[in-house]
Amino acid sequence: MTEEEVHGVHDYVADPRNADVLISVNGALKHRDEAVVSVFDSGYLLGDGVWEGLRVMDGGVAFWPEHLKRLYAGAKTIDMDIGLTREEMTARLMDCLKANGMRDGVHIRLMVTRGIKKTPYQGPRFTIGKATVVIIPEYKTPVPEVQARGVSLFTVHVRRTGPAEQDQKLNSHSKLNCIMACIQADKAGADEALMLDPAGFVATCNSTHFFIVRDGEVWTSPPDYCLGGITRGNILRVCREAGIPAVEKRFSLFDVYSADEAFITGTFAGVTPVREVDGRVIEHLGGPVSQRVRGLYKSLQAKSLTPIA
Repeated sequence: MTEEEVHGVHDYVADPRNADVLISVNGALKHRDEAVVSVFDSGYLLGDGVWEGLRVMDGGVAFWPEHLKRLYAGAKTIDMDIGLTREEMTARLMDCLKANGMRDGVHIRLMVTRGIKKTPYQGPRFTIGKATVVIIPEYKTPVPEVQARGVSLFTVHVRRTGPAEQDQKLNSHSKLNCIMACIQADKAGADEALMLDPAGFVATCNSTHFFIVRDGEVWTSPPDYCLGGITRGNILRVCREAGIPAVEKRFSLFDVYSADEAFITGTFAGVTPVREVDGRVIEHLGGPVSQRVRGLYKSLQAKSLTPIA
């Protein structure tokens, strides 16, 4: 792969095994070419649903209880009945992984929508039947070159909204603001968008969380305008347990441009260094604090696994 082909943090190494994965659609295992949902599904019509991204490694699902808790909290927030107990959802996930023989190097998109509509309209009362539950597992390994060279960010005009508009804690299917941010960053030649809150302070990225390092301290934004990220929370946890000062505080682009180090976090790639923001080169690419945090997180991740039984 050439440097020109290396792009964002979600790019992955192509794997031919993905051509024949089985996808769980409401409990039925379908070849990926046959895995479909209705055009009347609430997710397709309206983006009405919640989802989780999951990592499978060394025979287990990382941080599964935390992801499960967030999934059901999101469903309750939008008044959606998933139709499965947490134990039943766990069994369905494990059945899908076992049917595919998957135990390592896998990323999962678990999606739940409100279900089929009797007519295209937003009102939940027009939903007929149960929620739609889809589990897509794929062999996905992050492109190593991305980790080595770091990612570039571009600050976009699209802002993260507050609870009065759309609560950012909802991991909903409705991601149009993030998509618009992603498009603007792509057009600017960057890997990911850096998004600000309504007051102009740094909030988060379009699909990952953002951290900077200044004078040995790890900073990230308060949780008001970003998703309650599982990886984000675990980064703060490992820092504090290791005695690394880690704070949630409002900061501006002034602090970002002059940061010693910067990195982004997410379920797929873990901790990835940032090399530049808006053309300003970050002083230390993958510096000592970032490297230590990445190692601490990987150790915690290895301890978090729910076995595929």
